[in-house]
Amino acid sequence: MRKGALDGLGLPGKLADCQEKNPANCELYLVEGNSAAGSAKQGRDRKFQAILTLRGKVLNTERARLDKIIEFAELKDLIIALGMGIGETMNAEKLRYHRVIIMTDADVDGEHIRTLLLTFFFRHLPDIIKGGYLYIAQPPLYKVQSGKDFQYAYSDVEKDTALASFPASKRDSAHIQRYKGLGEMNPEQLWDTTMNPANRILLKVKLEEAEKADQVFTMLMGSEVPPRKRFIQTHAKLANLDV
Repeated sequence: MRKGALDGLGLPGKLADCQEKNPANCELYLVEGNSAAGSAKQGRDRKFQAILTLRGKVLNTERARLDKIIEFAELKDLIIALGMGIGETMNAEKLRYHRVIIMTDADVDGEHIRTLLLTFFFRHLPDIIKGGYLYIAQPPLYKVQSGKDFQYAYSDVEKDTALASFPASKRDSAHIQRYKGLGEMNPEQLWDTTMNPANRILLKVKLEEAEKADQVFTMLMGSEVPPRKRFIQTHAKLANLDV
């Protein structure tokens, strides 16, 4: 990429930035779709959480040339928002957020978008992964409610455990809501479950062996789902992060 190709461009209009200026205290949520992004913008803590809306599938950058990448609107906006450049001009010290959080729906489309973003970071902005700045949000799959009492569940096992925790007399009347998308949660629910540092669960992406990861990404961009799942299990460390 020619030097300065993105210089002088203002922050993208799809970015709802945070007030904090110290990158160490700033988070950028990458959110698919206007509905989910709307809830995220309303539910976030504006002091330190920024939201960038992504519309539709991201370009597959596995073999894409750099000039094609910066012509693709969603990735161009992401590169500008991050502030560290790309290619020969990339400088990780200029990264504007030290937590970059991919937040997509818990379905096949969401998984595909997440994979495309992981590929982009691995191929073209690896310093974000090496620096420990890349995370994957883990929204709940279910809300289990009986009367005024409710619990969020992040797996089928947790759903069954939550249901079993209610008194036997209330289990038959319990309501189980399956979240098909982030947009189904109101701003308060999205904050409580997925964005509040005190409650949320994040996967921190770590590439411990670059060569193996490179092979995995080649598999990852195929049409089969299992290799994608194996990547998350192998290269992401599950942690409750109170940050």
